[in-house]
Amino acid sequence: MSDDPLPAEHLSDLAALVDEVLAGVGYEVAAATDAIDDAVPGYGGLFDPDTTPAELRRALENLLASGLARPPVPEPTSDAFVLYVDGSSRGNPGPAGAGAVIMDAAEDQLARLGRPVGSRTGNNTAEYVALQLGLSELLARYEPRELEVRIDSMTVIRDVWGGNDPTEPGVETYSEAVAAALSSIPDHQYTHLADSDPNPADALATVGADIAAFGPG
Repeated sequence: MSDDPLPAEHLSDLAALVDEVLAGVGYEVAAATDAIDDAVPGYGGLFDPDTTPAELRRALENLLASGLARPPVPEPTSDAFVLYVDGSSRGNPGPAGAGAVIMDAAEDQLARLGRPVGSRTGNNTAEYVALQLGLSELLARYEPRELEVRIDSMTVIRDVWGGNDPTEPGVETYSEAVAAALSSIPDHQYTHLADSDPNPADALATVGADIAAFGPG
């Protein structure tokens, strides 16, 4: 898989810089947040209201110029995996984020991923991006033979596993990438999550939406 950043919808320059840092660490939210917080002068950080856009921009540009390394990849228990995904959009459309959690067969968390999707993006697009994010990083790190995707979006389920043409305008790039990724996994299935079911990707999607809401900077 490529180390190039995944495609995004419209983002402010500041949010796009954060997304570049996320891409540099494999979209690991904790690693990116720690790196950004360490680079911001004083006691501020990525979401500290006292951090000015100019301070954040300088910190992000310095991080990108210095080079970023992906965190070590944990060893899974087998070649079977569980992938939780979720998308979040405030206003639908509005600031949107994507989250994904990769687990092994023992349901130990191997990766907690997140990113901003767009500043005026719908929830269905965010759900597609979350699935693309999780699959892309899963295949970049491991060689899965079995995969269970746990997802709450019936729209994405109908499109991806039901064989429907995508109904959301503009998601073709994401749906084609998802189909290509799944085609390389011999055995994959989905589990539909009800609204009441816990989804560890939800909080990561919320962080992504918070980043997508960053202003012009």
